[in-house]
Amino acid sequence: KTDFINFINDQEWKSIEPVSSWFGPSSFLMSSMSALFQLSMWIRHGHGYLTENLGIPVWGSYAIFGLATLFSGLILGLVSEAFGIDGEH
Repeated sequence: KTDFINFINDQEWKSIEPVSSWFGPSSFLMSSMSALFQLSMWIRHGHGYLTENLGIPVWGSYAIFGLATLFSGLILGLVSEAFGIDGEH
């Protein structure tokens, strides 16, 4: 506590470089990272539900998530081609 008070009183905070807008808590980059962490937690809970509640073997859960990944990649690829997102259209 004393170190923090001295930090403020001695104005040491002025010598610290501010965080770049790219790494600020509300930036697009950090929001995206947060969404990825939330997705990983959802996948973890989904895996637990499939294996523990539904009794699907672990390899079956991996297969389901693997197929979901392939399917989502296929959909994203088709959407990017349809809208010419790849830059060649």
